[in-house]
Amino acid sequence: MRTANPDHWSKATAIRALTLDAVAEANSGHSGMPMGMADVATVLFEKHLKFDAANPTWPDRDRFILSAGHGSMLIYSLLHLVGDVQFPIEEIKNFRQMGARTAGHPENFLADAIETTTGPLGQGIANSVGFAMAEEIQRARYGKKVVDHFTYVIAGDGCLMEGVSQEAITLAGRHKLSKLIVMWDNNNITIDGPVSLSDSTDQVARFKAAGWHTIEIDGHNPDEIDAALTEARKSDLPSMIACKTHIALGHAAQDTSKGHGALTDPAQMAAAKEAYGWTTGPFEVPAHVKSAWEEIGKRGAEDRAAWEARFETLPRAKRENFTRALAFDAPKKLSATVKAFKKQMSESAPKLATRASSEKVLEVLNPILPETVGGSADLTGSNNTKTADLGVFDVDNRGGRYVYWGIREHGMAAAMNGMALHGGVRPYGGTFMCFTDYARPSMRLAALMKVPTVFVMTHDSIGLGEDGPTHQPVEHLAISRATPNTYVFRPADTVETAEAWEIALTSKETPSVLSLTRQGLPTVRTEHKNNNLTSKGAYVLADAEGKRQVILIASGSEVSVAMAARDILQAEGIGVRVVSMPCMELFAEQDEAYRKRVLPGGAVRVGVEAGVRQGWDQWLLGERGKFGKADFVGMDRFGASAPAEELFEKFGITAANVAEKAKALL
Repeated sequence: MRTANPDHWSKATAIRALTLDAVAEANSGHSGMPMGMADVATVLFEKHLKFDAANPTWPDRDRFILSAGHGSMLIYSLLHLVGDVQFPIEEIKNFRQMGARTAGHPENFLADAIETTTGPLGQGIANSVGFAMAEEIQRARYGKKVVDHFTYVIAGDGCLMEGVSQEAITLAGRHKLSKLIVMWDNNNITIDGPVSLSDSTDQVARFKAAGWHTIEIDGHNPDEIDAALTEARKSDLPSMIACKTHIALGHAAQDTSKGHGALTDPAQMAAAKEAYGWTTGPFEVPAHVKSAWEEIGKRGAEDRAAWEARFETLPRAKRENFTRALAFDAPKKLSATVKAFKKQMSESAPKLATRASSEKVLEVLNPILPETVGGSADLTGSNNTKTADLGVFDVDNRGGRYVYWGIREHGMAAAMNGMALHGGVRPYGGTFMCFTDYARPSMRLAALMKVPTVFVMTHDSIGLGEDGPTHQPVEHLAISRATPNTYVFRPADTVETAEAWEIALTSKETPSVLSLTRQGLPTVRTEHKNNNLTSKGAYVLADAEGKRQVILIASGSEVSVAMAARDILQAEGIGVRVVSMPCMELFAEQDEAYRKRVLPGGAVRVGVEAGVRQGWDQWLLGERGKFGKADFVGMDRFGASAPAEELFEKFGITAANVAEKAKALL
């Protein structure tokens, strides 16, 4: 290999040597994958990838996703070598150290050129489907002159074993996402040993069955790699290139499970470098090799300049919309549209399930937000996520903005994250709230990656009724609220639902969970307010008549229960304030003066929510509350199969019980 392709070999060897040095310095990391896939990555970057190292966020760049994120030194080495200013040699030396961009796994918010956070296996390849969909949607909207790029993925055996990969590849095959190319690091090794210990899948046949174009090559032969990528780019199907490789190539741990881990033995490192013909010291790249890589990094500058010139030929309105959507900026008319809608709902006071309220909101917002892309995991009629103006995304309608995701909650959530990461698209998608269990890994990563994906979770409590405890979420609000950088909205009526959507669709770095009911709810916000009260997280919905003795705090469907309990207590001369709390996270962000106005000391407190108590004590016992002067009406067990009204009665989530709990504390 060294003698047959010396120029290629020297460039690929730079990746292997830097990987060995960085992992040894950190005494931590995964060496084998970058060493094994260095040849594939070198050919990709040198001959195919459209990028400009000086401008890594150029909108029409090709996207490169390292799904096998444990091999992070592959992308860090590449970015250093091509001259990305965010990756000087000091970053490579500080691999996995506090404050470094070179974290243990690639993190999108640490560097401009890292497209997505990977490490949880399968996530990157699932994100890539969203990247490819977003490219298709934008190309249909703005034209091939300004949107025409590929998404390249390096995935390993672990990525393909994780179940989310099946959801991802069948989606990509169904939609013929021809601009998606996956390079499989077929090295037959996992941490425990050979892949055969746990799997015997014919991966090439699997991808073929899902509707992919497949190619099998020697992953160390640059000519075969180049030819395969050229062929893949011409296919009208997504392509999977099975790259037969040796993990930890040239090291004593080659082709063993030890190659998967940190290779730090000095003698073995020296022997590997000798086999490579690498004679420089640690973290040193020969000047001619570094210069060759930097030329590769500059290769895209001409393409970028040509794109900028073409972009300027677009009509002004198109350019402004493109730029606005890419920045996640809302159109100017959004606020006025929401205000007008709220006024109409306050005056007409409909009784609606908040899932139906959500649909009404989307009917007025989707037409003015051309970047929204909706969808549902085979529950469109239940989640109410489709509006008439969207059109359906499909092979023959790339401009469609509604995706039928099928029964693929995890794949849907991961692909939506990919859409948001690609840019220019605001994705939202629905399922039943209990199936946050299936979407949870991607919901967590949305929060970690700081992308404003919107998860529409309907049928949010025992109020869904007869489907029973398997479908009745009890702990799911607490799980979502426990996730950092996540807004969990549980609106009480149509007005609060509109306010929640306004926040979700103007957020730039925080994902939103909309917890919506199956059952109809009365309008509790009958007095119109221009201000978005939900943005405060909690607010006084109804104040006490007479001396304030009780504060009832509720969310969602239980706000009307709290209002009815207030009527009971006020009739007995007990002054009651009702606080609607649609978003705990936003309330926690308010200054203390505002929180004190909403939740002053002195009165007893009762929280009301058809979920578990976890998370509520912050507001019942904290914030001037007192133990022995607070209680909670909600769920402490799973639900049952019965009509909703009977379930609320059985589990004591009633106005009468709330009133009794409050009186018992006085």
